[in-house]
Parts: sequence; C-alpha cells; structure tokens
Amino acid sequence: MDVGITIQRAYEKQHPWVDLSAIGFCYVIDFATMGQINRQTQRKSLLVMTCKATVSAAGPGTATLQPRKAPPAPPATPKAPVLALGAKAPDGTATVRGSVKPLAAEGRRRQAASTPALSSAGSTASPPGAGSSKASRPGLGTLNRSHLQRLAIAQSRVLLDSGGVPPVPTVPVKNLTGSSPVNPALAGITGILMSAAGLPVCLTRPPKLVLHPPPVSKSEIQSIPGISHTCRKTTKKQAKKGKTPEEVLKKYLQKVRHPPDEDCTICMERLSAPSGYKGPHPAVKPDLVGKLVKCGHVFHLHCLVAMYNNGNKDGSLQCPTCKTIYGVKTGTQPPGKMEYHIIPHALPGHSDCKTIRIIYNIPPGVQGPEHPNPGKSFTARGFPRHCYLPDSEKGRKVLKLLLVAWDRRLIFAIGTSSTTGESDTVIWNEIHHKTEFGSNLTGHGYPDINYLDNVLAELAAQGITEESLAQEKD
Repeated sequence: MDVGITIQRAYEKQHPWVDLSAIGFCYVIDFATMGQINRQTQRKSLLVMTCKATVSAAGPGTATLQPRKAPPAPPATPKAPVLALGAKAPDGTATVRGSVKPLAAEGRRRQAASTPALSSAGSTASPPGAGSSKASRPGLGTLNRSHLQRLAIAQSRVLLDSGGVPPVPTVPVKNLTGSSPVNPALAGITGILMSAAGLPVCLTRPPKLVLHPPPVSKSEIQSIPGISHTCRKTTKKQAKKGKTPEEVLKKYLQKVRHPPDEDCTICMERLSAPSGYKGPHPAVKPDLVGKLVKCGHVFHLHCLVAMYNNGNKDGSLQCPTCKTIYGVKTGTQPPGKMEYHIIPHALPGHSDCKTIRIIYNIPPGVQGPEHPNPGKSFTARGFPRHCYLPDSEKGRKVLKLLLVAWDRRLIFAIGTSSTTGESDTVIWNEIHHKTEFGSNLTGHGYPDINYLDNVLAELAAQGITEESLAQEKD
C-alpha cells in the first residue's frame, strides 16, 4: 500500500518520474513511458501496454478490454502521457485510445512507449502541446470502479502476453472501496510492478482488530444482578493443619487386599510388586495398594502419597488416570484483583444483550513456596487483561463459576509463556477467556457459538460445577 500511495502522489503532482528507493525498492517509475528502471542493473521493463476498451451500446457494465499492438514511436523524451477520447464508431461503440507524441526534454532522450488511454467523457482530442504548455491530466472520474478494475486486470494480462517480463501470476485487484487512498487503476499498475519484482501482492484491506469496546462512562457501568460486589481479590486456602498426607488420602481410598494383575500408572511397576518410586520414602509400606472410591482406579499407596507431596498439598487429589478430582482443587495463582460489571454494548453474535466485562490485574512479585522457583521474582505481562462475556443467563452462570475459579487460584499460574517463551511469568491456566471485544481475528473473540459450552467444560475439568457454588456458600 505504501508503494501505491507513493506512486499516486507523484502522479497527481504531475512528476515525470518517481524514485522508489526511499521506501526500499530499487526502481524508478517513468510515467511518460509507463516503464520501470532497476537502479542496480539498469534493466528497463514496460509496465503497461496500450489497451482498447470497447463499451457495448447495450448499457453500462458490459465493457470488454482487448489488447492492441502499440504503434511505433519516435525516439524522443515525452512528458506525462496525453489522454484522449476517440471518435464514436459508426456502430455506436466508443473506442478509448491513447498515444504518446514526442516532446522536447531536458537531458537524455528515451524511447517512448504506448500508454493507457483514458479521458473524461465529452472532451475532444487534442494533440500534445496544444493550447497549454502542461500535458493534460487523465480523467478517471467518469469511469465507474468496475471499469477501472477491469482495465487494471486487462493491463496485467497484456503485459504477461507481451513477453515484456517473465510470466507472473495475475494480480488480484479487489476490496478497493471509495475510502481507499489508491485509485483502482493505479493500484493495478502497482501490483504489476511488485509482481514483476517477485514481491507478494495482495491489494485488499485486512479486517480490523477490535480489542476493546467504545469508551464507557462510569455512569453507564452497572453491577451484575445476583452477584454481590464488583471486585474480588485472590484468597489463599491451605490444607487443615495437623493433617498428614496419609490422613488426607485415607478418606479417598479403599484398601485392596488382592491387587489386580496390572501396572500402577504412576511408577509403571506391577501392582502385585512393591512400588517403584525411588524418591523420599513416604511413611507407608511400598507394597500397599489402594483404590480411589469414585473412579475405581488402583495405585500403590506409596505412589499416591509421593504424588500428593509434589503438588499443592491443599487437601485435594486428582486421579492421574481419568483426572477425577477428590476434595477441592486449588491452584498457585499469585495475588491479584478481579473486577466485573456490565457495559452497555453488545458482542458480535449476542446483539440481544449487553456485555459483562471482566478485568484481571496481577502485579509482578516474588514466587512463593508453591511456585516453580520459590524466592525468584516473576513478571506479569499484559495486565490489566480485559475479558468479555454476554450478559445472558448462561453468561452470568459462567461468571459465577469463574469467581469460584478465581477464589481457588485456578485462572492463572506461574510458568513459561507459550507465545513469548518467557519463563517465570504469569500465564493462563487452561480456562480460556475471550479478550477481543468486537472481532475474532485471533480466535479469542466473538462470534463463537461454542465458547460458553467449552468454557463450562474447562471449568468442570478443574472441579468447578454448579455444585461448587453451593459448596462456596457453605
């Protein structure tokens, strides 16, 4: 787009040529010959061949573009191309033609080539240099946009067929609306130039990323009915003091007198043999076997105690085979603040309701004993983080469960960022949020008809369901 704007500005100022080296391209564009010159190799290439537009008398929008051979031109240095409208043909079709005439020039002499022919309707053909010393400007205003786009595409095809440059793909010219700073015809010429140079071309306007809603005043922000307060800070729950790991796990297990003939999925040794765990020995015998009461999976008791000691030691246990949670699972989220309220704007796909905005804010700090590197500082990038839910019945349900996840320190963790590779930083913890308000270019926005169901499943995987709401009240 920078190339197109540079070319158009020079063209509008009636410059005879423009040097693109200032924006990183080693080409000089000669508007008189519609050619390009490589400043390094001095190779000259023709950009645009003369073409003929035949407009059918049946009505607008039926123009067809056909290449025609360029007439020989005398060896002279021309000024800007003179554009004229040809006389009306006897059959009622209008032929638009253009030619280049020799003019006096300063310095060196160049060979003139054919140029595109466009002019405003009703103008008369005038030879170059007649009347005014300045060459006339092309009149593109009277041709509609579809004709200009067809002209640009036809010019690229003529160029390819002429053998002037090595074959390159046809350049697409699309999505150029009236707000575009580049005229479609000149955009096509720019695309031909860039394609001939082996550069990728896509003359289209990309969608706009919309991360945040329009500005909202304090008076427009509302609290959420049925949810007390509008802010919550992190709480840290510890296991009951005086409880040993063996005592915690005892309520989740049943002893197995005759172990099945299969492997323990923790140490990968047979259940009928002693535990293969080689770390610090828990205060239980290595040959004892227990079965979890909910899911029925069987493990060495020695292995389960070791796994519990390597976790948060918060009084909960998660089955390593099926992920069933026993007790109340908590995480290692560092201290921070969670705000939530309603704003008077609708999300894409949820035009029938307002929006719940969640603002997470976690400052950087020092890792505690539950974190990967206790005593080492951690970073907190991208905070405050804004997230969005529709203010619908299901959206409010998700918010209530997210509040439980926040209290249990499960929304964030400290680890290595999957996007930047930075270690010892605050990262999301397997509960996806929508951080784009008005778009979905990164996959973290709306519309997404499956999001609310997906996040409910992710919360359930962390042991947070509607039953958790009753537990929190208790």
